[in-house]
Amino acid sequence: MLRDTTKFITFRLLDKRRFAMSRNLHHKSHLDTSPPEYNGPLHPLDKSIFRKAIPILAARVPASQTAKVLNSELTRSFLVGIPKVRPVVSNPADLQGDRLVLLRISNQAELPPEPLEFLQKHANGFVDYELELDYDYWTASDILQAVLPEPLRAGAPVGFATTGHVAHMNLNDEYLPYKKTIGQIFLDKNKLIKTVVNKLDNIDTQFRVFDMEVLAGEHNFVVEHHESDCRFTFDFSQVYWNSRLHTEHGRIVGLLKPGQVLADSFAGVGPFAIPAAKNKSCAVLANDLNPSSFKYLSKNVEDNGVSDLVRVSCEDGREFIRNAFQRVFDTPFPPYTGPKLSKTLARKLEKQGKRVAETKASDSLPPRKTIDHFIMNLPDTAIQFLDAFRGAITSREMMDAYESKMPLVHCHCFTRELEEDKAAADIKERVEEKLGHELKEYSVAHVRSVAPNKEMYCIAFRLPSEVVYG
Repeated sequence: MLRDTTKFITFRLLDKRRFAMSRNLHHKSHLDTSPPEYNGPLHPLDKSIFRKAIPILAARVPASQTAKVLNSELTRSFLVGIPKVRPVVSNPADLQGDRLVLLRISNQAELPPEPLEFLQKHANGFVDYELELDYDYWTASDILQAVLPEPLRAGAPVGFATTGHVAHMNLNDEYLPYKKTIGQIFLDKNKLIKTVVNKLDNIDTQFRVFDMEVLAGEHNFVVEHHESDCRFTFDFSQVYWNSRLHTEHGRIVGLLKPGQVLADSFAGVGPFAIPAAKNKSCAVLANDLNPSSFKYLSKNVEDNGVSDLVRVSCEDGREFIRNAFQRVFDTPFPPYTGPKLSKTLARKLEKQGKRVAETKASDSLPPRKTIDHFIMNLPDTAIQFLDAFRGAITSREMMDAYESKMPLVHCHCFTRELEEDKAAADIKERVEEKLGHELKEYSVAHVRSVAPNKEMYCIAFRLPSEVVYG
């Protein structure tokens, strides 16, 4: 008896293995969903050429049985399984009747006995079905592989950086003859993108902006970009913005303590200054030499409701650094009384009389007369501005105010050194040379790789009092 049972179990196991092998064999067979060969015009593309009809088999399944068929181990691996294609559709021949469950095979002979028997039990037969794919089905990469010449397909662009509604690309020379086509494809395939541009040259040394060529879409560069719960509006063609730096923006703001005073020497449109004020209630001096940056920085300060915390200027970075200490000392910021409240909550507390009590309590707190942090986010030349700190504090009163807490400077820079210890040594040496003094308290953080032999870092150091006191 034991022998018979063992034999029965062995046969059952063999049957399951054969079925599994058969199922895997069929599972590996796949439908050719690649786009058709394209020989039409490049610009504009003839999208009608991108059509493909794939003959498959469909099971006519009553609506009450579709879930059972879809979830069965016997049939699951034979479902159509194509991205963006639903496995169950209405029967065009009988819209009120059976559903069609689409299979990845073209005839019944490709079904093993057990799945076939299961479908014969739960379905009302099979029908031939044509799966129709068009231009909208394929991804941008799929279309590019069909459109570009064979030698260019392997290195074809696969993505872009986005700023608001603008997609920014940096095409290699060999793809420039196809730039309009590439731009149009990416525009078609990304519904949130309205403009696709290509960078034309290196970043301008003064205002860090670059010329752009519109490849597809609207000639509109005024974008609205959201980061760190803040809303930024700016003309992408006239100011510097790098979406890849959002992590660095957050890192620096995360180092600030609520209520501190920040001086942002190269503020741009406010990626450090505005989150510092809005999220940390920091008081900020925000400066940028670019008139367009100053224009949009002022707008963003107002739009984000931090006009009482951020003072905006448009002047040379060296002049800004030299004057910042005196400005805050002569015109201090009001005392820090706690996190910034929304207008709705502030009005509610005012009605309850609590705001009046807070105001009276703040009268006993000292105003904010000293700077806690300097941010110098101009990596190409920021180190060259460090000599502006020499002798920046001239009065005995200011010396006394800063006696126990010199500002922390966060200076972004580039280096050609690829090893972190050598990069740190290189940056420290250049900073000390410009300051004219040794650094005793500092740290160096890697920000990102800019090019194969170019790394971006941020050195944070406590400003030596001997430098600022002259």
